[in-house]
Amino acid sequence: MEAILMQIDIEAILAVIAGILVGVSITWIVVWVINKAKNKTFHEDIERQLDGAKKESENIIRAAQIEAASETIKKKEQFTSEANQIRAELRETELRLTKREDVLDKQVEQIRQKEKAIEEQSKEAERRMSNLDLKDKQLTAVIAQQKNQLLKMSTMSVEDAREMLLKRLEDECELEMSALIQRKVEEATETAGDKSREIITTAIQRYVAEQTCEVTVSTVEIPNDDMKGRVIGREGRNIRAFEKATGVDVIVDDTPGMIVVSGFDPVRREVARLSMERLIQDGRIHPSRIEELVAQVKKEINAKILQIGKDAAVETNIRGLSNRVLSTLGALNYRTSYGQSVLRHSVEVAFLAQVMAEELGLDGSIARRAGLLHDIGKALDHDIEGSHPAIGANFLRRFNESQVILNAVEGHHGDIPPDNPYTPLVSAADAISASRPGARRETLERYIKRLEKLEEIANGFPGVENAYAIQAGREIRVIVNAEKVPDETAAKVARDIAKKVEAEMTYPGEIQVTLLRELRCIEYAR
Repeated sequence: MEAILMQIDIEAILAVIAGILVGVSITWIVVWVINKAKNKTFHEDIERQLDGAKKESENIIRAAQIEAASETIKKKEQFTSEANQIRAELRETELRLTKREDVLDKQVEQIRQKEKAIEEQSKEAERRMSNLDLKDKQLTAVIAQQKNQLLKMSTMSVEDAREMLLKRLEDECELEMSALIQRKVEEATETAGDKSREIITTAIQRYVAEQTCEVTVSTVEIPNDDMKGRVIGREGRNIRAFEKATGVDVIVDDTPGMIVVSGFDPVRREVARLSMERLIQDGRIHPSRIEELVAQVKKEINAKILQIGKDAAVETNIRGLSNRVLSTLGALNYRTSYGQSVLRHSVEVAFLAQVMAEELGLDGSIARRAGLLHDIGKALDHDIEGSHPAIGANFLRRFNESQVILNAVEGHHGDIPPDNPYTPLVSAADAISASRPGARRETLERYIKRLEKLEEIANGFPGVENAYAIQAGREIRVIVNAEKVPDETAAKVARDIAKKVEAEMTYPGEIQVTLLRELRCIEYAR
């Protein structure tokens, strides 16, 4: 029984072992199948991802190709547009050059016609001279023949016969020679008149300048009305300090966003305008800052005047002028003569004189230099007594200008007789520039001279430091030295100025004389 039980246990154990082995085998097989399925799914996922990445890369490449093609098309269109624009500019340039060539061809043809006419006149003169020589020979032969006949027919001496023949010939030729001389004089006069008109017309046609446009006010934009109050200052102290420092009249009215700077002197007005703009930009507006900024702007304007003179010299191709002469020349940009800018007038006269000089066979560079410098005395006549031609000549004499230039400068208004052909040329060019349409406005010139006369009268009194004519000449503002003019005599000085203005000037309405006396004490705390 025990053996049977033992056998049963062994069989059971074996069955269990066999079941375990079978379970393990089945489990291994299942795991193997599952792993194989997973590997297959993993490979399929990888293949799908590779296919997706490949398609995505193809899409990216295709989009990049499309974008590159679009960019290429845009660049091509831009290049085509620029090429068309360049072609249009080239066509326009070619058209201008063609027109210029046509003008030059016309001028060359005119010169050829003039040369041909001169050659014909020369040939005619030679022909007449040969005819005169022939007639002279014939006349000599006739005289000899008559002399021989008279000697044969008369008992007169040789001297008596000679005298009688000469008297006879003189009577016969006098009328003919008088007619010939009269005809030649008329022809010469007519030819000279035509030639002079032709030279002047050619000079005017070759040099065309702008017409005059002169103003006496400048406007300054301001951001808001609050800035107007800051410009005026407490009880008007800022605007008074500004007017005192610049010598102009500042008008602050109800016009929105604008301040008007009025003054007859363009240099002062430009200094005032720039100073006001910088004060508004800076925002620090008080008397000391105003004086500092105005002094700085004046230095800049002086440098600008020198540069303007250099530009004028470069424009007219004038060399060898010193900086003092160039600065004085640049100051003419801010001077007007009957409303005409004196610097532009001088440049215009320089070119006109050059053209006429070259037409006459003279040196165009000398005429151009004399024309540019002929009115330089107008930049100095405030400080020196005398006419501007004499002032200009004396000024240029200090810089070793040639006698030809000095005579042209001093004699272009006929103050002295000319000693060279360039002086009348400069006078003619000056008259042409001044008399062309739109060149001058006499009303503005008289107005400015009246304002300058006001300042001159006030500056003539002792103790006066500065005098500014403002309010369109209705007020003269006089600044005196506080140490030289005490309070007790300030009113008398103002009254004396007013009396002298009444005695020496003619003006509409009345002129207010405002005398300012200020004692300023400055100390430094260190």
